[in-house]
Amino acid sequence: MIIVGAKGLAKEVLEIFAQQNRLENIVFFDDVSKDLPAKLFDRFLILRSVEEARIFFDKGERSFTLGLGNPFLRFQMQKKLSGAGGLLTSAISPRADIGTFGNLIGQGCTILSGTVITNGVAIGKGCLINPHCSISHDTTIGDFVEMSPGARVTGHCAIGDYTTLGTNSVILPRVKVGKNVIVGAGAVVTRDVLDNTLVVGIPAQEKRRLQTPDL
Repeated sequence: MIIVGAKGLAKEVLEIFAQQNRLENIVFFDDVSKDLPAKLFDRFLILRSVEEARIFFDKGERSFTLGLGNPFLRFQMQKKLSGAGGLLTSAISPRADIGTFGNLIGQGCTILSGTVITNGVAIGKGCLINPHCSISHDTTIGDFVEMSPGARVTGHCAIGDYTTLGTNSVILPRVKVGKNVIVGAGAVVTRDVLDNTLVVGIPAQEKRRLQTPDL
């Protein structure tokens, strides 16, 4: 298994595998940072190029998971590693509380400890759900959404692709948040939010428009 990234969040993803006693054949991938050791924690090899990742995949272990934040960076890295022959895989902490009925979790999601997901929740591809988030019933989360620590999405909500929910933000019931939205830390969203918008405050208000992403 390759964990993409080798810094803060990647170390948290490593803990998911420790919780599952699955630390054999774990390596990291970081082709950007210049300040990393040869091995993380003096144990886990860090691959430094796509070619090294390709060689790793060719040996038979094709799985990789995303250990970095930012929706667009996660999208780009899954595209890069998939192109090298990898298979995007979810990393879900056994210490997350996930309901039994009607939940769908997409490929390549990262769900960390303390998260609560009730029932009837659909989560798209490549999402990052940080510690102590909650997602309530009958809610849809799009692809490559990032929920920062403590973010809460209540019932009957819809969150669009590539959106970031800031730390301790709250989306109130039946609110629709568009694509490529940034919800500021601690914001309380009481009404629908348009695509490509930054909202902040209590209640959340539009701060500025964001550039439409070129994917």
